[in-house]
Amino acid sequence: MVITILKLVLAESSLELVPQEIASHPSVLKHAKLRGKKPTEILLDKSFHYSAMKRLKDKEKRGRPDIVHVTLLEALSSPLNIEGKLRIYIHTYGDYVIEVNHKTRIPKNYLRFVGLMEQLFTVGEVPPKSKEPLLKIYPSNLTNLLKLLNARGAIVLDEEGELVSPKAICNEAISKDIPVIVGGFPHGRYGSEVYANAIATYSIYHKPLETWTVTSIIIHACEEVLKILL
Repeated sequence: MVITILKLVLAESSLELVPQEIASHPSVLKHAKLRGKKPTEILLDKSFHYSAMKRLKDKEKRGRPDIVHVTLLEALSSPLNIEGKLRIYIHTYGDYVIEVNHKTRIPKNYLRFVGLMEQLFTVGEVPPKSKEPLLKIYPSNLTNLLKLLNARGAIVLDEEGELVSPKAICNEAISKDIPVIVGGFPHGRYGSEVYANAIATYSIYHKPLETWTVTSIIIHACEEVLKILL
């Protein structure tokens, strides 16, 4: 059987609920009160919790749920996804995996997206108790996710990787059924687990690019490879 689907993983994504160690910080308490929720039921967001996050490990990689929001908007509205040729998995910094049904339509409004993600973290799937949830979340590290996808490893996109054309990456990923990993965080390097699972480490540009830009370029290249777009 010929494989014609791109499996895309946003790794170590900057998407998590406020961790317990900063839940009592004044900036978190104030924001939670405004939202009418418990501190540990709201998304960690650097825009609101910057002072509290100074205590956190890897603080430069965390508190940016907008990265996942913009990337999902870009990916799910692409012709590749519309044609059913894209599968997206979000691996979070805190080792959760979110499976995204390709029929999902993410809210364009950021505040609605935040509410949706908070509901997802709290109840485990959206819509709750659906026979076919659009989003579902469960604890999993990256290695176990790749095992679930029957993948022996992944193509890792890294600014320090070998410079390769996006089309070449798509050809390799689709023909060999190898997931492609894009970093879902704003700054810093991947953790050791990502590199341990790398079959190849590639770059598509000689300077750093935003997550949604890399995702868009790879998706467009795959649309050309699969002749969805001319």
